[in-house]
Amino acid sequence: MNKNLTTLMRIATLLLTIIIYVSGVSATTTDDTPYLRLMGLADSAIAKEDWRKAEMLLVEALRLEPANPSNVILVSNLGMMRFYQGRDSMAIATLNDAHEMAPRAVVVLSNRGSVLAALGQYDKAYADWEAILEIDSLHTGARYLHAMEAMRRGDVATAARDVDFMDRNADSDPRTDLARGTFYSAIGRYADAIPSLNHSIEAAPTSELYSTRALCYLMTGALNEASADIAQGMALDPADGELYLYRALLNRLRYRNDDAKADARRAVELGISPDRAAPLMK
Repeated sequence: MNKNLTTLMRIATLLLTIIIYVSGVSATTTDDTPYLRLMGLADSAIAKEDWRKAEMLLVEALRLEPANPSNVILVSNLGMMRFYQGRDSMAIATLNDAHEMAPRAVVVLSNRGSVLAALGQYDKAYADWEAILEIDSLHTGARYLHAMEAMRRGDVATAARDVDFMDRNADSDPRTDLARGTFYSAIGRYADAIPSLNHSIEAAPTSELYSTRALCYLMTGALNEASADIAQGMALDPADGELYLYRALLNRLRYRNDDAKADARRAVELGISPDRAAPLMK
């Protein structure tokens, strides 16, 4: 499950990065000052996903009014423009600058944490999410990612507290279903995980979610349902090694040993650890 959790983390953090970034962008304005006009033009470029043009406009706005209190948001947004262009080191350095300007700005911590996690720097991201929760314990996005990282680390107690907090304070948030379903699956409560995973898949199906639910079905003996989820997941991502591993297990349970071996070998080719696949190759 570690690979599944890591993949889900990457998807979740990338989505949250976009959500947080959009919330940090100022509304387009018609105010007739050069600074505000540049902000409006930057917003228009962002709406067109023209990250390079938006970056240039934000830099120019910062140059015009270096002491403007709004600059912390502009610098944070500038970091995101650089991240979207694949300039990861510069993006993090820019977000660090924004953090120095406003150490308790939740939007900056959220942006930086999400970028760090998307780049696999989970320890640093975890520290940012913890900082957010100290400032705002009801921040669902940070709570969700904190729970997911705790699961990835094997810190069951922390993940359980986070999921319980979300249950009590954000029951209608789709991230609560995802956190709950992932958590129950990770600790072996497979039957309990399925209803939450059903809701998550209905809201936004991904190969990783189908993979997680397929495992739950396999572990509860619902082989037909597992087969359907594996097929659905492969239709979304034919190169998902986790799905081949679970299909190997499904084939073994159906006494199709040759098919199981072939799927296990394919899973390894797609990045699954040979140690995980070895029992299905015998």
